[in-house]
Amino acid sequence: MLVWKSETHHLSAPAENNLARLRKKRGLSAAELAKAAGISRQTIYAMEAGSYVPNTLVALKLARALEATVEDLFALPDSPAPSIPIEPVTVLPGSGPLESGQPVQLCRVGRRIMALAPSPVRWYFPTSDAVVAGRRAGPGKAGVRVLHPEADSGKRVLVAGCDPGISVLARHVRSAGIEVVYAHRNSSQALALLQEGWIHVAGTHLRDEASGESNIPQIARMFPGNSVAVVAFALWEEGIVVARGNPKSIRGIEDLARAGVSIVNREPGAGSRMLLDAHLERLGLNARNVAGYERIAPGHLPAAWQVQSGAADCCIATRAAARVFGLGFIPLAGERYDLVVRRQHLDLPGIQALFDTITQSGFRRELESLSGYDTGVAGRRIR
Repeated sequence: MLVWKSETHHLSAPAENNLARLRKKRGLSAAELAKAAGISRQTIYAMEAGSYVPNTLVALKLARALEATVEDLFALPDSPAPSIPIEPVTVLPGSGPLESGQPVQLCRVGRRIMALAPSPVRWYFPTSDAVVAGRRAGPGKAGVRVLHPEADSGKRVLVAGCDPGISVLARHVRSAGIEVVYAHRNSSQALALLQEGWIHVAGTHLRDEASGESNIPQIARMFPGNSVAVVAFALWEEGIVVARGNPKSIRGIEDLARAGVSIVNREPGAGSRMLLDAHLERLGLNARNVAGYERIAPGHLPAAWQVQSGAADCCIATRAAARVFGLGFIPLAGERYDLVVRRQHLDLPGIQALFDTITQSGFRRELESLSGYDTGVAGRRIR
């Protein structure tokens, strides 16, 4: 049996180390963490400096003290994702054909594990905290009858954006007692709401064509100095979503001007529409020659739904949106989706919980399982 003679051992190849960041997020000093884990303060400093890694026992103690996993604290650089075994399931009769990468839900019924693709369209009554009462109280005002008084308890974070992946974040952050209230808005609208102080967090994926940089140029134009913090959520792919099997043989943006091809577009200010416009301009194509250019779908999933239903031949959306419906995808650009928050809100418990959650391995695994997301940058402070 191999017995460790010390708390740590010297590194031959440095591991990625998140110990200092997670310790500070928990509001612990090095001495407090050392006491909670039963090790010396000097050992904490050595690990945070990257000169030592802990043995298994110490790593487990640190993870327990920080309410995290060992993988959240330490990881091998550029380590490959663990292989997930393939298991046989039975597709629920009446379901459409499933495509590779399409998400499904599982449920054991007797001896069978049944699989079905969850509907991205919500066929149920939405959650409500209040109902509007009487007439409007004035422009932008309303009176409501409150059904749940705890709705304004301070344990909610109002996020505006267009990434369906925020729903995954909302599920995970719920374990910290925080609820995400999500307003579906395109990137430009979300930043404008943050600028006016109406929301806590804005999600954005506005690519600057001149520099190729995501979000920062537009944020710098809208917010002075260091008035906001920018935290990376994920990298994703945007491209042309086409019907299953690509019956119109669409290969690129130039095919959108062909006779017999129709699209559904996004509203002005949406990052997807800006991407389309940039490609049309680069190719010298007039938007008036693209059938369906003025037809609007308010979001990645609604646009992909139009393609799935046959109302349009294609749209510009994310790979994840295509996979939800089992549609085809032609990549155009890689982008970074960022979360933007005013600096005075950074210390709010809800914001801390939100940004802490996006660094956790459980959240990252689920988001990446949707296909088209890369969470390697999740939680990284961009500005």
